[in-house]
Amino acid sequence: MTRRLISTGSPFEKKAGYSRAVVSGDRCHVAGTTGYDYTTMVMPDDVAAQTRNALETITAALEEAGFTMADVVRARYVVTDRAHIPAVYDVLGHTFADIRPAATMIVAGLAEEEMKVEIDVTAERGG
Repeated sequence: MTRRLISTGSPFEKKAGYSRAVVSGDRCHVAGTTGYDYTTMVMPDDVAAQTRNALETITAALEEAGFTMADVVRARYVVTDRAHIPAVYDVLGHTFADIRPAATMIVAGLAEEEMKVEIDVTAERGG
């Protein structure tokens, strides 16, 4: 089975030794993605903006890999505070309302203080 690595060029990928996404057969696994705007390396303070940025980064990685958001079958969301969940749900609902992947929401700390949300997904062709 062919394995293909997808990178956004984020400095974190090389530093921490991971790929934004890995394509393996008919699946694409997208790494945990936070709300940085990777073109400017700016992290907005607003959790909804962070969620939108994360989803944009994920969408771009999936597209580069030959997938779309409609192919997402599994999603995991990590927020740093329960109070963020309603704002995150509003953004997620807009993106995933018709796709409805199996999903998990976790409240936990993240690697950097400014990070409020992290999202990872798995997409599958024909899923």
